[in-house]
Amino acid sequence: MGDALQNEDDDADQPRRRGIFWLPNLLTTAALFAGFYAIVAAIDWNFERAGIAVFVAMIFDGLDGRVARWTHTESAFGKEYDSLSDMVSFGLAPAIVTYQRGVARIAEYGPVWRRLGWLVCFFYAAAAALRLARFNSRIATQDKNYFEGLPSPSAAAIVAAFVWLASDRTSVGLPGLLLAFVVTACAGALMISRFSFHSFKQVDASARVRFTQILLVPLAFVLIATWPPVTLLLLFGGYALSAPSVWVYRKLRRRSRGVPSHA
Repeated sequence: MGDALQNEDDDADQPRRRGIFWLPNLLTTAALFAGFYAIVAAIDWNFERAGIAVFVAMIFDGLDGRVARWTHTESAFGKEYDSLSDMVSFGLAPAIVTYQRGVARIAEYGPVWRRLGWLVCFFYAAAAALRLARFNSRIATQDKNYFEGLPSPSAAAIVAAFVWLASDRTSVGLPGLLLAFVVTACAGALMISRFSFHSFKQVDASARVRFTQILLVPLAFVLIATWPPVTLLLLFGGYALSAPSVWVYRKLRRRSRGVPSHA
């Protein structure tokens, strides 16, 4: 009798669990769609929409994992699906956006520049795949407070913001095109680097903060609303440079103290 009642209760709860499991996967699908739309927009030469779509994908990508934890609906399927979505939104989409924005134009300067352009785009896509594979293989043992290598959403944000910033410029010349490829290549290199980037997971949302620190939040929103590509490029670019800057600072500090660099 007890087993029968338990089975009835389980059956009654089963539709609710399925409904909850749909929610994080639906958000992941939204992130995947945004990444797909970024590719389509780039093919149509609408680079402003392509850049915005990458940031929309970042919002949904940040929500799906948190919703899964809040609703206790984490699953192996969800993690794998999220990783595949990240590869499209933060690996392929930025690479194709950069390809569409730069390779066609840099080809006017010769076939060597064209080959260099698409090689850089492929390097970024391959770096994103390697970054995601390394993260998935070490997720059980790595320090939760730090990321090894620049997270792929942050790398994608840098590339998308840069292309978005240059979307209204019809002619940037060879220096501008080379700068775009340098930014893309550096973002890819930082993804597969060994630098430790803060994950900000250790931030206590319930902790007390100063009033002046609270003012930074609306200020950031005002700046993003006023100059979105510039502000986003500075924010994520500063985050990308934070780990290498700390590494250089520590190297110089050890050298000034006479400590061997390998210590």
